Amino acid sequence: MQPLRLPAILPHPILNGMPKKSSSTSPTHQTISGRIWKYGDDINTDVIFPGKYTYTLREPEEMAAHALEDLDPGFASAVQPGDVIVAGRNFGNGSSREQAVTCLRAAGIEAIVAVSFGRIYYRNAINNGLLAIVCPQAVESAEQGQSIQIDPHAHIIIISDQEIEFPALSQTAQKILSAGGLIPYVKQSLKSTAGSTG
Repeated sequence: MQPLRLPAILPHPILNGMPKKSSSTSPTHQTISGRIWKYGDDINTDVIFPGKYTYTLREPEEMAAHALEDLDPGFASAVQPGDVIVAGRNFGNGSSREQAVTCLRAAGIEAIVAVSFGRIYYRNAINNGLLAIVCPQAVESAEQGQSIQIDPHAHIIIISDQEIEFPALSQTAQKILSAGGLIPYVKQSLKSTAGSTG
């Protein structure tokens, strides 16, 4: 198994079997299509999911209702399945709390495109089934509310008819995303191994 190659800078168990904003897309199987929510640099995990709720909110739907509330109070009520966050440098810096990924997935966010990510956040995103893309050119081109399409297989982002290529994820990261996250990926791998030896 190849290690994840983190840039310079996929379902989490809590999401398994739970209702969330419905979406027909899958991070590595279909084109993601939605609106852009654009933010700046150094958006930390306490801004993504307020730390005061860390030990009081357990259900993903509850977490989603407070996603980005200190940065953008209207986000949680207006975000739609398939929407994409586009951000500047060092998105997700701060603590290692996975709620900062879980709340966005539960809200319907299908991908995050950024100039760079906090390294722990990037790994948490992939491990929880959330597509994280490093693409400064797309960030520069994007505007709040624009339509965006992402083709994970072709490694292309389309914003206002402009096609922008982004670096392919490692094979391991793609497999994790396709499985829906690290835990389902490991379960599938173990099942496959058991079947081949049985």
